[in-house]
Amino acid sequence: MVTSTTLNDINSSLAALERTSNELSSGKTILEPSDNPYGASRVIDLQSQLDGLSSYATNAQEGISWENTASSAMSNMGNVLQSVRGLLVQASSGTYSQSDRESIATEVEQLTEAVKQDADTQYAGQYVFSGTKTTTAPYEPGSEDAYQGDTGTVTRAVGPGLSVNVSTDISSLLGNGQGSGDGKLLDTLRTISEHLRGGSAEDVSALNSTDLKNLEASIDTLSQLQATAGSATDQLQTAVSRIEGLQSSITAALSNTDDADIAQTSIEYSNEQAAYSAALRAGASIVQESLLQFLQ
Repeated sequence: MVTSTTLNDINSSLAALERTSNELSSGKTILEPSDNPYGASRVIDLQSQLDGLSSYATNAQEGISWENTASSAMSNMGNVLQSVRGLLVQASSGTYSQSDRESIATEVEQLTEAVKQDADTQYAGQYVFSGTKTTTAPYEPGSEDAYQGDTGTVTRAVGPGLSVNVSTDISSLLGNGQGSGDGKLLDTLRTISEHLRGGSAEDVSALNSTDLKNLEASIDTLSQLQATAGSATDQLQTAVSRIEGLQSSITAALSNTDDADIAQTSIEYSNEQAAYSAALRAGASIVQESLLQFLQ
């Protein structure tokens, strides 16, 4: 009985020492659910929340990059439109010859293609201005100006039941070209080029009246699209800040629940190691070395 009791005490001391050693090596106090059922359940719940927040943070950051790509393309379009506006004002001057206007028409046509190229901007292999048809270029190069995308909404989930719209309806700016007669940008640019090449007094007059007015309307539309994209970026950045704050607080709660106090655990390990060594020395003088020695 003395031997059995002594061995049990030694084994208990060893088990405590091994557990403390595992806590030190893992940095965790809950090594298995039975150690702390409530704490283990809370750790699972907190970790699940962190995983969900990480997914939302990734969506928000990806949405910001998407919007930055779209904003950069629209900024390029704005520069092109200002260039066209300057050319239009020059061409409507009576000092320009028809040959000069035809040269300007060629430049306007090149700038029109530049606008379409910007409209075909991609992010991570997806067209940012095609609505939900992200694998389809919104505009084809050349004389065909019909919009190939759709007006579907592209969103990024940044929280439970919370999404931010990152799509930009570029067709509201560019339209479907001169054939549609919609008065939007591509229609306006093609008409400007046509009037530049026409050479009649009516053509020259239109440059500084209806053409300029339509172009300025397109510039206003572009400004509105840029403002909408900027607002979406602000929402996404706010979401990122909110998510980072939640991640910080949940991580702290997870640490308080599951992380070991290394300093305290180290002290316990030293004490348990000393107790185990003492138990072994005491047990050596109590436990019989062999059955033969016991019988003697």
